[in-house]
This record gives sequence, structure tokens and C-alpha cells, in this order.
Amino acid sequence: MLSSLRSIVQEVNSARDFNEVLSIIVKQVKAAMGTGICSVYLLDAAKTSYVLAATDGLLPDAVGKVRLKTGEGLVGLVASKAEPLNLEQAEKHPNFAYFPETGEEKFNSFLGAPIIHHRSVLGVLVLQQQERRKFDESEEAFLVTISAQLAGVIAHAEATGALARTTSPETATPFGETRFQGIASAPGVGIGTAVAVSSPADLYAVPRRMATDVESELAQFRDALEATKQDLRTVHKDLGDKLSADERALFDVYVRMLDDQSMAGEVIALINGGLCAQTAWSQVIIEHIRTFNRMENPYLRERATDVRDLGTRVLAYLQRVQQVTRDYPDNTILIGEELAAANLADVPLEKIIGMVSVSGSRTPIWPFWGGPWAFPPSWARWTCPGPNSTVAKWLWTAIRDRSSPTPPSPCCELTRHYSRRANPSPETWKY
Repeated sequence: MLSSLRSIVQEVNSARDFNEVLSIIVKQVKAAMGTGICSVYLLDAAKTSYVLAATDGLLPDAVGKVRLKTGEGLVGLVASKAEPLNLEQAEKHPNFAYFPETGEEKFNSFLGAPIIHHRSVLGVLVLQQQERRKFDESEEAFLVTISAQLAGVIAHAEATGALARTTSPETATPFGETRFQGIASAPGVGIGTAVAVSSPADLYAVPRRMATDVESELAQFRDALEATKQDLRTVHKDLGDKLSADERALFDVYVRMLDDQSMAGEVIALINGGLCAQTAWSQVIIEHIRTFNRMENPYLRERATDVRDLGTRVLAYLQRVQQVTRDYPDNTILIGEELAAANLADVPLEKIIGMVSVSGSRTPIWPFWGGPWAFPPSWARWTCPGPNSTVAKWLWTAIRDRSSPTPPSPCCELTRHYSRRANPSPETWKY
């Protein structure tokens, strides 16, 4: 169970988007538990119901169509009580509700675990099996653990709007209009341009960018491969007499992996399809890491670390070639996974109007800077726009440790609403 849990968590952490996370969960949990069905029901806050968001075992057409109110059916009962439900004969339970569109009539056993984040039920993770049996304690504990892992991802999806686009796409906020709940370190209101910073050579922090010059991207990719291979050959030569035969063989494997036309071919195909070299490389390497992590053989599974290291080396060269001078416009809002003093080394402080950090201390930089600062709650992962990029006109607020009441839409009215709060008089802070 522990190896299955580790594998699932690793795959979830490398997923490209929220829907892929859900797909990984239902497929991998079903396989790990050896059951007939694994499904995820998510809370649609707009309709106060739980919608079937992903499944492996039920009819695919039922996804997005089956909905249950809190307390309705076994799923609704799990949600309302916020505790697991383990049944040997689900159809005999008074809360059992049959939905013919799911094709679940032949399944008897039921195990449901609530997905809870900050004491709020965000959904229910369900296992069903044709054989009549009660799931044992280890199986129940496994499902509860997976639900806890999934909770952070769903909370992140809720914050970014991805959850609403999955559960209720017809009423979801359009891309680009997202409100983040956070914790303020200092009061203030800012309207400006976001500049995202991230750690260099982080495969999982590479944003999805399109290529403006495909031929240039291809040339940079090939140059990065050659530079990395040369580094490996140099290290192999310098340390040859200090390494064991197995360790020397690994260097040869690294070089052959970079020579492998299948891996390079995947990247080249993505670049020709319009992606920039960094994005294409990170996507291919992450997929190979996931493949190694799924392997049963411990030795082969450990090679995922080697693939990650190799991917990071090539990415470092790509970032070195494509490095540009970051522009910090007036009224910059600095955004990062975890901002530290080092992030301010090259930043003209007089241009910063606010900072947003995904994690870290409540007051990590603020005492040295003196301006407003905020960071969102501890989400599993937050997708920043990416290094060397800006997002025009972010609106940032940190008011008395509370988010401002949501002003009327559209965006121009929202901007006017907060503009009145910028540099306010004391009365402006009153609600």
C-alpha cells in the first residue's frame, strides 16, 4: 500500500492540469485496490450538489451529469456526515440511490471517504466492487489517506477556478478572472502588473509557452543537448578513476538517453507543434519520470531520479540561452512560490507595490521592505505564470487580514471599486 501511495502522489504532483489529476486518482486507486469502480464526486458550490467528476468503472457518459444533494444517496450521506462509509451490501442501505445512467447495478460493496480541506467537505472518493465484502481497515485507511492528499489539489483548483470549470462549466468564471483568498501581512490595496519569479531549472515550474520562432527553438534545444552531453563526457573523464564500473556506466547511459531519437523526437514534435523548447522538454521529461516511478522493479524505479537530474541539466542550458532581462514596470506585484530575500536582489524596490507568496512565513521579507504583503493559504500547488513573464493588470489586496467583499463585475467595475481603496483615508477601511 505504501508503494502504491507513493506512486500515486508522485503522479499527481507531475500532472499537467486538474482533470489529469482526477484521471490519475481514479485509475491508480482502482488498480491499487483491485476494485471494479473508483469515482470522484466533487462539490458544485453554485448548485449545492455533488457531481460525478471522474470515474474508472462507471459509464463515461455519466461524468458531469450525475448529481446528488448533500444527504442524498450514499455519496451525499458521506458528505453530510464527513466520515467514511463502508458497506458490504450497499443496495440494502436506506440511503442507497440507483442511477441507471452510471451502469452501477452489478456492484454491491461500497467504500466512500470524504475529501476534506480546512474542515469543509470538497467531495467524496468512492470505491465499489461487484463482490459482496466489507473493505478492511487497511483499505479504508488507504482511501482516507488518498482523500487527504487530493484535498489540497482540489482546494487549489477551487482557488484558480479549475474546480468550477469542471463541476459547472456553464456558470464558471472565465479564464483570467480569478479571486484568491489569502492572509495579509500588512494592510493595503494595489493594482499593477504581476511579475512571477521561480527557481531556475525547475521542471515542474516551467509554464506553458508557445514558440514565436520554431526554428530558433529547435536550434536552442539541440545546442542544449550537445552542451549537456559534453558536460557529462567531461565529468566522466575527470572522475573516471574515482568511480566504480557501474557509476561510469551511468554516464554512458545518460549520454545515450540524450542521443535517443525517441526522447528527442518527442520534444521536437512538440516544438514543431508550437510549444517553446523549455515547455516541450519539461513535459516529455516529466512523463518519462512518471513512467519510471510506476515501475515495479526497485532499481528501475530509482532511475526516475536520474531522468529528473538529466532533465534539469538540459533545462538549465535552455534557460541560460533564453534568459532575458526581466522588466519590472511601475506598480509591480511580485509573485512566487516562496519569496525570499534573494528574490529582491535585482528588483528595484521603489517599483514594487505588493508581493504574493504561495508559502513561507507570514512576514518573511516585509520587515526589510515595508510595503504590503500577502500569501494564499497552503495549497498543494499554485501555477504561477512562470519565470520571465508578466500578466497585465493584476489586482492585489490585503485588507485587515481579510479579503475585500467581491465587488460587482465586469472587470472595469472591479478595477474602479478597488481604485477607490488605493491610498485610502481611514474611513475607507470601514465596511
